[in-house]
Amino acid sequence: MTQINHSELHSFIANVFLKKGMSKEHAQISADVLTFADLRGIDSHGVARLSGYLRLIEAGRINVNPQFKFEHRKKTQIRMDADGSIGLVSAHLAMQECVKTTHDYGTAFAGIYNSNHFGVAAHHAIQGFQHNYIGFAMTNASPLVVPANGIERMLGTNPICVAIPGKNGRSFILDMATSTAANGKLEIAQRNGKNIPEGWAIDSLGEPSTDSNILSKKGALLPLGSDQEHGFHKGYGLSAWVDIFSAVLTGASWGPWAPPFVSFLQPKLDAPGKGLGHFVGCWDLDGFNDLEESQNQLEDWIQRFKGSLASKNKEVLVPGEPESRMMDERLKTGIPINPEVWKDLLNISEALNVKL
Repeated sequence: MTQINHSELHSFIANVFLKKGMSKEHAQISADVLTFADLRGIDSHGVARLSGYLRLIEAGRINVNPQFKFEHRKKTQIRMDADGSIGLVSAHLAMQECVKTTHDYGTAFAGIYNSNHFGVAAHHAIQGFQHNYIGFAMTNASPLVVPANGIERMLGTNPICVAIPGKNGRSFILDMATSTAANGKLEIAQRNGKNIPEGWAIDSLGEPSTDSNILSKKGALLPLGSDQEHGFHKGYGLSAWVDIFSAVLTGASWGPWAPPFVSFLQPKLDAPGKGLGHFVGCWDLDGFNDLEESQNQLEDWIQRFKGSLASKNKEVLVPGEPESRMMDERLKTGIPINPEVWKDLLNISEALNVKL
């Protein structure tokens, strides 16, 4: 396993995007999002995704020089046409627009259409932390997930993230897929030559599968809960909510028409709407209660849950804590790169003459 310093990885990613025609600002933002994912241990959404973004750029599906259009339809409600941008950039800039609007009105939300894969949701949700704003981000995604009781791929892994700034660097960051497992976890299993747990996926006939390559064989992911006995209607409902807010209400392509990021699927020509959709926003923490009191209450909440009774040899964690610990470790020791991903990076380095 190769280890690489986070700043060197960031520089490499930014230079690759520059070579593909992005502006310096957009290349830096894109590198920020991918490096952030790797630092937090979300290896499925970090530099491992780089070759996928390059594939979409080369296919003309990502516009490297977009002209963003913001439409302030209401004082706190914004619509953004991303002009085919990489979602790493469009979601970030839309969130920044929400932050500016929240300065005046205490809250703001943006619906984004005509975009592409936006990376790890947490990076967008935390953009307002320096202003003590709660952040929210979600997106629809490649149609790989069946609805409850279905066998047709209708929804994406459709992540949801809410991030609440706390005291002393301790915050609540819930970043979760609405499927039992994200597609990236299957890709990690593929690279490591391993099977996946039963309950993550089914084959084309609806039978349980542990094959990590099942999605390229017309299989599908299951909604959070996996089956009726374990409440898969809840994961289905959450995923549908993300799809409607991110795409149906914004003008993006929804459900089975969402343009796929995965290489084994192609966009459907009869799609309603344009591109992928995202939904981001923020609230001023001070708008609900006195800021200091709110943060003290959140710290008390974290401390109480951390101190609750745990299973034998286990630890009760709060959402975002494992990623925060991983970030602290990787900032010191470097980011481990899977051998298959490293081969991809070396190929990119050689093809684009970008030093790795």
